[in-house]
Amino acid sequence: MLTLNDSAREELEEYFADKDATPIRIFLAGGCGGPRLAMALDEPTETDAVFTEGKFTFIVDKELLETTGDLTIDANARGFTVLSEKPIASAGGGCGGCSGCGGGK
Repeated sequence: MLTLNDSAREELEEYFADKDATPIRIFLAGGCGGPRLAMALDEPTETDAVFTEGKFTFIVDKELLETTGDLTIDANARGFTVLSEKPIASAGGGCGGCSGCGGGK
């Protein structure tokens, strides 16, 4: 299941106001703070689950969805946040080597 909060819906409506609403992929991204869920415009594949929320289509790899459980998309002044029902296990993430947060050399 996927839930789109009102704040995220409003941000997406504003973004797509002058263009066709294309599918939005939810995916696992890495970074200094470890793995996190992120969004990008993309097209569905055979391995995706597809969710429709109003005029927006969201796609998530079925294996990732099994790992995350239900998803909630929210938005605030810092951008979109994708929250998962189940915690995302870190594969060693965290700081320690990237220069963006001061942990690098």
